[in-house]
Amino acid sequence: MQNKKIKEKEFKLLPNSGILSAPVYKGGEQPDLSKHEIIKLNSNENPLGPSKLATDALKNSFEFINNYPSSNHEKLRKAIAKVHAINFENIICGAGSDELISFICQCFCSTNDEVIYTEHGFAMYKISALLRGANPVKVLENERVADVDNILKSCNNKTKIIFLANPNNPTGTFLDSSKIKYLLDNLPDTVLMVIDGAYAEYIENFDGGLSFVENYDNLIILRTFSKIYGLAALRIGWSYSSNSITQILNRVRGPFNVSSPAIAAATAAVLDCDYTRHCVAENLKNREWLSKQLKQLGLCTTNSKANFLLVDFCSENQANKAFDFLKDQNIYVRKVFDYGLKKSLRITIGTDFECKLVKKNIQNFLELTNEI
Repeated sequence: MQNKKIKEKEFKLLPNSGILSAPVYKGGEQPDLSKHEIIKLNSNENPLGPSKLATDALKNSFEFINNYPSSNHEKLRKAIAKVHAINFENIICGAGSDELISFICQCFCSTNDEVIYTEHGFAMYKISALLRGANPVKVLENERVADVDNILKSCNNKTKIIFLANPNNPTGTFLDSSKIKYLLDNLPDTVLMVIDGAYAEYIENFDGGLSFVENYDNLIILRTFSKIYGLAALRIGWSYSSNSITQILNRVRGPFNVSSPAIAAATAAVLDCDYTRHCVAENLKNREWLSKQLKQLGLCTTNSKANFLLVDFCSENQANKAFDFLKDQNIYVRKVFDYGLKKSLRITIGTDFECKLVKKNIQNFLELTNEI
């Protein structure tokens, strides 16, 4: 019987404007962690894990998983408010910062509006804008640091949102509070400023802009439990903004968008301030040690304020080979070529042991390739 070529039907159901043009976000490779020899340093997770109080709360929550979670997350919001001395009524919880970024674009931008992000800003800002049919506008940085004057010059009557990660991912660079205030003071009040503080907890005596919310109605602060609190798998984050913005965002938030286990673990985690301080201290110690060691090997690192280092190699080829060499040793780091950083690798700060192993293996790689 002769095979007949079946002509594929033309698909006529088209999605909303912008969806097909948006790239799919690609995170760091997720290896099988049941293989205990793997060292995973490609997603900026906390190598120390969550606090014991958080894991205990998580386990206890399993008894009630047949019930829907709280729809208002009041217990968690009050715990966050207590630790940060802010108003719990203006906090919204989401399934990670990614969901909150999506809410913000859904609420505040439409087709052909403009959304500003910085040159090496987190990829989800651009993607979320495109999904709404908006035009993402990339603003140049100054030596990998966000340039507030360039941001202000890029604003026009089409600008609706500015996304600024502080500290930034993947560079680790940082703007102090005076520059943030300068930006807010000179920004039109018709433009929404979003400061993503996913790594803000890693900076001592820094509130990540929370204190500015009282005076600026066009400001949203984002935070996450995926980094310092070690709860990445539970997908939970929060935002803080004026009452007006909070009410708008709550209109698009699903009633049960965060699970009960996530709420229980996050509540315990944020209240365990002693453990948070311990994680901050360990990260600072290991980050400074590893940065110094890599510089002694002739490599450059940015002045990171987060829980990772952006490491520059001599060429794209060398960075690729270093990535492959480390992976062969079961050390997973992150390529950042899609951020325009073709000669760089991003390396999460691990434990003492992991940092020493990274240094040793990079040194071995450089010696084998006659680079030192």
